[in-house]
Amino acid sequence: MSVTLYVPRDAVALGLGANKVARALFAGAERRGLDVIIVRTGSRGLFWLEPMVEVATPEGRVAYGPVTLKDIDALLDGGLPTGGEHALRLGDPEKIPFLAKQQRLTFHRCGVIDPVSVEDYRAHGGYRGLEAALKLDAEGIVTAVRESGLRGRGGAGFPAGIKWNTVMLAKADQKYVVCNADEGDSGTFADRMMMEGDPFNLIEGMTIAAVATGATRGYIYLRSEYPQAFETLKEAIANGVKAGVLGENILGSGKAFHLEVRLGAGAYICGEETSLLESLEGKRGIVRAKPPIPALKGFLGKPTLVNNVMTFTAVPWILDNGAKAYADYGMGRSLGTLPIQLAGNIKHGGLIELAFGITLREVIQEYGGGTRSGRPVRAVQVGGPLGAYFPDHLLDTPLDYEAMAAKKGLVGHGGIVVFDDTVDMASQARFAFEFCATESCGKCTPCRIGATRGVETMDKVIAGIRPEANLKLVEDLCEVMTDGSLCAMGGLTPMPVMSAITHFPEDFRRAGSLPAAAE
Repeated sequence: MSVTLYVPRDAVALGLGANKVARALFAGAERRGLDVIIVRTGSRGLFWLEPMVEVATPEGRVAYGPVTLKDIDALLDGGLPTGGEHALRLGDPEKIPFLAKQQRLTFHRCGVIDPVSVEDYRAHGGYRGLEAALKLDAEGIVTAVRESGLRGRGGAGFPAGIKWNTVMLAKADQKYVVCNADEGDSGTFADRMMMEGDPFNLIEGMTIAAVATGATRGYIYLRSEYPQAFETLKEAIANGVKAGVLGENILGSGKAFHLEVRLGAGAYICGEETSLLESLEGKRGIVRAKPPIPALKGFLGKPTLVNNVMTFTAVPWILDNGAKAYADYGMGRSLGTLPIQLAGNIKHGGLIELAFGITLREVIQEYGGGTRSGRPVRAVQVGGPLGAYFPDHLLDTPLDYEAMAAKKGLVGHGGIVVFDDTVDMASQARFAFEFCATESCGKCTPCRIGATRGVETMDKVIAGIRPEANLKLVEDLCEVMTDGSLCAMGGLTPMPVMSAITHFPEDFRRAGSLPAAAE
């Protein structure tokens, strides 16, 4: 009788030795005469337990982890083949508290299926959303997306249904669907996990979007730092064409959708949709002035629907289960679930999918287990390198678009980076300017010059040179960047800078020259 083992092929697991573990398991099984089938899956997102190996048993899967090469012989000679006892035994992975408390609508297949198998995807509920969409007209699909309350998960939180409707109503001989997979924010990895662990979910979401808007071609613009995702997507697309879920005749519907993956070149600014479209056209990635908006004049001047990975991958569940079922999750105008990525100085980093409304403190303490260093949490940055730094007294803020905005923060792509009490917030504020100066496309003066002057001025503050006057200059500079920048790159850089100055003034005081009133 054969034994089926599941070993992740996710980039984090690979970095922790998953390939070596898979090879050692196979070789060890051969030596023992065991008939072993190894299925390479994505990760479930419990990164402190990777590589996490699972075995199929009559009672369900049993997980072991983190598995290293030195554990292989003892596992194979012990309980692994039957799901039995071992020091690394974690039991049913679905019952591990970190997973059991989540609400996985989008990520429920990650770590479970063979990512490039259409058959495995369909066996776990895949393509039911597309089948439901094909029974509706375009307006019916768009209505479902709109009534679900789905908002763009790329950062701005713009209602997805409005964007879809605009492209649907646009008149053109050719339309496009483009996925922004240029996931460049610090501490974010949800897109990568999805593309490596459940790529057909993205492909299905984009196909539903194509059917709704009348597009026949699509592109996934992928950041160059994701080579594993690139290979997985290419293989999945090829398999999808063979299976008839992509190409000229989708599921026998007579509708066509052709999909390609294009690699970026490492520019953070290409996460902004108009810069992405410029790069996709083979040009330098610089921001376009709006209007016209991409929904009316996007890729090659044609109506183009641009959403990010997490937006597209929410759609199959919505079409399969209904708009109301999705809208029943969340709070206020933030409906559905949010993939939260927990990183930085944290004991249990990983992927958490929950309905909007959980507080930052709950995420950090109940899921993350506090700091890895064991020291107190001092600052938490939410929403990537352009997100605000929150101090302890703001950690009870719910993860909700409006609640975060009310505290001068943003949800962004759902990335949370934790810092303990050894962090120097003046250096973090300087880094925000430095990051903007490095990554700016250079098209507008407030961003191009403002960020450079910001670094210079912060250096003076840190050196204790007229800190009060120079901090006032930083404040004025931030106002100009916020009001005058062409896109969010320069417009949001002041958010981490000003939040650091506001909430951690003691780090900007040098030699007592900054008066206490500034606090």
